[in-house]
Amino acid sequence: MSGMASDCNSSSQEEYLPHYMQQEDPFASKLSREADIIAGFYLTVIGILSTLGNGYVIFMSSKRKKKLRPAEIMTVNLAVCDLGISVVGKPFSIISFFSHRWIFGWMGCRWYGWAGFFFGCGSLITMTAVSLDRYLKICHLAYGTWLKRHHAFICLALIWAYATFWATVPFAGVGSYAPEPFGTSCTLDWWLAQASVAGQAFVLSILFFCLLFPTAVIVFSYVKIILKVKSSTKEVAHYDTRIQNSHILEMKLTKVAMLICAGFLIAWIPYAVVSVWSAFGQPDSVPIQFSVVPTLLAKSAAMYNPIIYQVIDCKFACCRSGGPKTLQKKSSLKESRMYTISSHRDSAALSGTQLEV
Repeated sequence: MSGMASDCNSSSQEEYLPHYMQQEDPFASKLSREADIIAGFYLTVIGILSTLGNGYVIFMSSKRKKKLRPAEIMTVNLAVCDLGISVVGKPFSIISFFSHRWIFGWMGCRWYGWAGFFFGCGSLITMTAVSLDRYLKICHLAYGTWLKRHHAFICLALIWAYATFWATVPFAGVGSYAPEPFGTSCTLDWWLAQASVAGQAFVLSILFFCLLFPTAVIVFSYVKIILKVKSSTKEVAHYDTRIQNSHILEMKLTKVAMLICAGFLIAWIPYAVVSVWSAFGQPDSVPIQFSVVPTLLAKSAAMYNPIIYQVIDCKFACCRSGGPKTLQKKSSLKESRMYTISSHRDSAALSGTQLEV
């Protein structure tokens, strides 16, 4: 009986054809023209805001590039990933939505899928590195101070190598990039899992190394930080005032990092759920009109971070008390980029100030 079931299962896998092979034109939009126009306008707004926001973060960072701390360098890398998604990827999908079909063919589809996965993976791994940095600085004060600029650049090299490897693996014949069921966008070929055991292994590897493992590290880091906060006041009380103020600022800036990670995961998890269901659920059981919503939500992730930075910067400015000294600090604080995740421990402008998040 088990042999018959196995034969039946392998037979069903061999007979399965993904949606892009069932149709004569896989790049024709399956949505109404009105829905495509709405999606096109939505992505245009998202693309403009994320390009301007992340471009501003990179520009302000370039003015003081030699003074950037390790975690600030990680934040700039996150902005580079978000800007890459906006500049390299979004124009393809915007033009296609307005054209009511994907107009760039299979080569453009594979390039778009690669770029989206490359920059998306880079963003998540960067946030994983940031979460570990926050964990060291909050939970292990004695070890958090050894992180230097050259460690950050080594970490950047590893992040880009990691993202390049996993984004390029599909071109080695173990996976692929394919059009989405609604036709006007492309992504990893999640549907390979329906066709073969090798396809299932490919999809499971992508899910583990590019989603589950980084997310687990992020959750672990911030859970440990939250648990540590309860006892941190007693521990820091043994240090001098300067270190106490710096530690308070580190914890509050950690909330910013947590907010950034939460925004990214909220944007991408619905898409991940739909992708997993497409890979391992009933074949073609996800309605086309439903599958487009998580895709559009995921494409908005690149817009959130600059907004978070600016909101935190404004709240910081509002909570400062008035007075001549405060006015003198204003330009200094702007230079310090309070929308970054790390703090300047040696800056007199920050050492006596509380950041309320």
